[in-house]
Amino acid sequence: MGSEEYQPLLLGLNSHARIPDLSSFAVEEFLAHKPVAVRWWPRLFGWESRLLWLLSGSSIVASIFNYMLSFVTLMFTGHLGALELAGASIASVGIQGLAYGIMLGMASAVQTVCGQAYGAKKYKAMGIICQRAIILHLGAAVLLTFLYWFSGPFLRAIGQSDSISAQGQIFARGLILQLYAFAISCPMQRFLQAQNIVNPLAYMAVGVFFLHVLLTWLVVYVLDYGLLGAALTLSFSWWILVVVIALYILLSPSCKETWTGFSSKAFKGMWPYFKLTVASAVMLCLEIWYNQGLVLISGLLSNPTISLDSISICMNYLNWDMQFMLGLSAATSVRVSNELGASHPKVAKLSVLVVNTNSIIISIFFSAIILIFKVGLSKLFTNDAEVIEAVSNLTPLLAISVFLNGIQPILSGVAIGSGWQAIVAYVNLATYYLIGLPIGCVLGFKTSLGVAGIWWGMIIGVLLQTVTLIILTARTDWNAEVSKAAERLRNSANVENLNLLEDV
Repeated sequence: MGSEEYQPLLLGLNSHARIPDLSSFAVEEFLAHKPVAVRWWPRLFGWESRLLWLLSGSSIVASIFNYMLSFVTLMFTGHLGALELAGASIASVGIQGLAYGIMLGMASAVQTVCGQAYGAKKYKAMGIICQRAIILHLGAAVLLTFLYWFSGPFLRAIGQSDSISAQGQIFARGLILQLYAFAISCPMQRFLQAQNIVNPLAYMAVGVFFLHVLLTWLVVYVLDYGLLGAALTLSFSWWILVVVIALYILLSPSCKETWTGFSSKAFKGMWPYFKLTVASAVMLCLEIWYNQGLVLISGLLSNPTISLDSISICMNYLNWDMQFMLGLSAATSVRVSNELGASHPKVAKLSVLVVNTNSIIISIFFSAIILIFKVGLSKLFTNDAEVIEAVSNLTPLLAISVFLNGIQPILSGVAIGSGWQAIVAYVNLATYYLIGLPIGCVLGFKTSLGVAGIWWGMIIGVLLQTVTLIILTARTDWNAEVSKAAERLRNSANVENLNLLEDV
């Protein structure tokens, strides 16, 4: 039963065997025989790295260029003036960031269930899961619309000045249409990623990005529509992305087995999937809002415009790095969920080891870039000397955060692929909000550190969360996770008669 694939490796009879050409089943069987010779580990590491980067390369491109839509919009608004940048930044963080947290969190349930269904070869269930997710996302978008429309009073209620809140409301109202586009695109992108369809997503993201740059320049500089025009252009670009992704799913032969048309089954078995969705949303919301809270709290310090501008610039670069790591994290969750669904616990464990090693090396490189080009990076957003100096003073903290970002999102990806969202939500609540945030507030408001003190609190929370996830991952029984994956598919995807435990 496949033994001819791995037996030469196990016995060490064929020193020229090419592990990258093997199937996951063969590698699973190979790893099941202990001890594995040390000389095979570089080849096993290379095998998994190859699979990981084939999947994550395009996922990273798609994640970065999707984020760059908002990034470019903020760059254009920054040259309208410091007040416009502050208003757009606070709306992006306090309003758009809140919605992103909910939508991305809910979408991680698609990664879990669709990824495990794809590994178990239950392809028809994937289209139903995607439809179910879109229904729930649109319901959330309807509720969030009120927050967008009344964003001005909300921003004032959390301590922002009247002038910044007024500009933030203008920007947020222009993003209402984008909210619904995001609600549809999130599940569709995760649906494609779960079945290893990532290259088309990258092409779409790059194409829409360049069109967005042209449109934003035209609207802001040529037509002089200002802040509202920039927000409406961002919404329009996201709807273009929705349309091209939907057309690909409907027309591409690659999705003929996983997308079989709209079905009323999407409304059945909603409750088990809804519970996973809520846990997923809470988990990622607590992570995303924690970073966004740094910007909101900094607006309460003295000289809030400088504080907001400097921290927003730093957070944009941290978010850029996070998008890179989220692409890698998405690939991780797909690899782990696929292998758990296919009953390959040892390959799933190997995936976790390989991706963390890769991400740490990358983060060291990114941290070095931040420290070397700290002045030049700030000048992309502003010409204000005071803001540039403030950003330069914060770059050492930014470099530390970038390094931690090389571990934390990847472990979150492992959690999503394994379906641990509820557990990690409790971890995030304790480390971020009960420990990190109070420390940051004390350091920020009771010492002379100011915004740097708030950031130190955030770093402490992330460090504690990362250590906790490392311990949780290290103690995982991956054979038990295969059993849990089978049960999750039965409950959340209405997939009956699964036999995921065969050959384990």
